[in-house]
Amino acid sequence: GDWSSDVCSSDLAGNARTVSDAVAERIAGFRAVLDDRSLSTALCAVQGPRAAAILAPLTDVDLTALRYYAIAEGSVAGIPALVARTGYTGEDGFEVFVPAGRGIELWDALAAAGVGAGIVPVGLGARDTLRLEAGMPLYGNELDRSTDPYQAGLGRVVKLGKSGDFVGRAALERAAAAGPSRMLVGLVVRGRGIARHGYPISVGGRASGVVTSGTQSPTLGVAVAMGYVAPGDAEVGTMVDVNIRDQAVPAEVVAMPFYRRTSG
Repeated sequence: GDWSSDVCSSDLAGNARTVSDAVAERIAGFRAVLDDRSLSTALCAVQGPRAAAILAPLTDVDLTALRYYAIAEGSVAGIPALVARTGYTGEDGFEVFVPAGRGIELWDALAAAGVGAGIVPVGLGARDTLRLEAGMPLYGNELDRSTDPYQAGLGRVVKLGKSGDFVGRAALERAAAAGPSRMLVGLVVRGRGIARHGYPISVGGRASGVVTSGTQSPTLGVAVAMGYVAPGDAEVGTMVDVNIRDQAVPAEVVAMPFYRRTSG
């Protein structure tokens, strides 16, 4: 939502071991060495419309030249750092990676720099409500190793037209040809209650799918959710029922994101 700024606490990436193992497998045969620094790295995130103004005085990285999803090497508060224009909140912001032993030092510097801008510390639960408002899928909820990009509405990131082979190409070609067996949709609950992860979705008494994420949107003031439904139930405007505490509660399929930022 349209909030001031925050610092998100450091957390280990849930897929660090999976990614490390996959990279190790793929560099076999190349003159390359894998140096996995996950456990020796801390991350703090500054997110919100005022994030750039807070971070800029602390860093030698040119934030104005740093595009969304770009990363640069430099220093922050005198600490060697990688600065990325990333974050899972739906707002502008930056993630700052530093040696683990200096994470607290970085946190304190960011917190002090943001006092005049209304910075507040928030945890992952708050971030989760914001990424949901922004319609951002989360691994372990909307995404897992049994989900293909076409089901999750991410087919645009697959470039089957490119020449040569790449990991998963054959499986993706089969999935593209078959079409999605289920589709990720946004839902606004029109009855009373909050749709939570794992709640069944039905249409006219027929099982259709399941809720993958849900919350009471702090910005919009309504209960929103994401979930998978049968392809025939995915059109915007379709009314479905979510089983909330053994009650069939009506919800409407809506376009995502639920909230779109207005800042730069």
